[in-house]
Amino acid sequence: MVEVDYDYLEATLCNLSGKTPLAERFRALFTLKNIADARSIDIIAKALSDESALLKHELAYCLGQIGNPTANDVLSRVLGDMNEDEMVRHEAAEAMGAIGSKESIPVLEKYLDDASESVAETCVLAIDKIRYDHDPKNVAEREANKSLYNSVDPAPPATTLSVKELGEQLVDTSLPLFKRYRAMFGLREIGNAEAVEQLAKGLKDKSALFRHEVAYVFGQLQHPASVPALTETLKDSNEQYMVRHEAAEALGSIATPEVLQTLLEYSKDDERVVRESCMVALDMYEYETSGEFQYANGLEAQNKDNMHSLKLQ
Repeated sequence: MVEVDYDYLEATLCNLSGKTPLAERFRALFTLKNIADARSIDIIAKALSDESALLKHELAYCLGQIGNPTANDVLSRVLGDMNEDEMVRHEAAEAMGAIGSKESIPVLEKYLDDASESVAETCVLAIDKIRYDHDPKNVAEREANKSLYNSVDPAPPATTLSVKELGEQLVDTSLPLFKRYRAMFGLREIGNAEAVEQLAKGLKDKSALFRHEVAYVFGQLQHPASVPALTETLKDSNEQYMVRHEAAEALGSIATPEVLQTLLEYSKDDERVVRESCMVALDMYEYETSGEFQYANGLEAQNKDNMHSLKLQ
């Protein structure tokens, strides 16, 4: 069993040296997410003072995935900070929904009319998810339809519907956002080329939040059929940065040969979030093509650093 060096992980994630590459910090973050104890949560919360919106967004995401209600206080502070990047505030709201505390509902309700459409929409989704999770009528459905993916999603996957029916619900803007998200995750669970084709239609939705979630789902699916749509999204300079960032990371996860040059090109993008996302995606691409067992093993990175030091001595 590998001993956890929290001091190393904290120094890496919080960039105490000022010289740690972003990809290495992401590896440390996801190592802490997998450990998921109180010390890990404290370190992740501490890193929320960083200047990188991309990193802070990912920190909030990980706190939501860990699911410990002790993180609600720091997440609510992030959500309420009007000087914070909207991508980070949105992720804080989504994380509160993932944690699922009923006490978070009044906090989320404060931002239903937020100036940021993405934040407001996320708060609607988070409230709907918390209410769904706490409704006794949904217990059986939740147990019977657990996701194939190891993630806490903004909405549970819809079941019993065909790909065509799910695709129709996905693009039907007259439906509540929560129901459309359920269709999105239902298509993800099916995961074939036909489902990818339907999901790609969501990348043309009027909601940036919705488009960003489709790109995220494509990253989970890792289906090569999604590469053209994701590449088009990343290359669209008129697209919002939170959508382009998610497209970049999805391409890094899929890691087919043709995405490498695209990621290299846009790692020099004018938009910082996009640029940094491509750097992280290139690290993911390297992992996916390397045969390593687990991405983002910060302890393994430490061991490699130690071995490198020994070789230099």
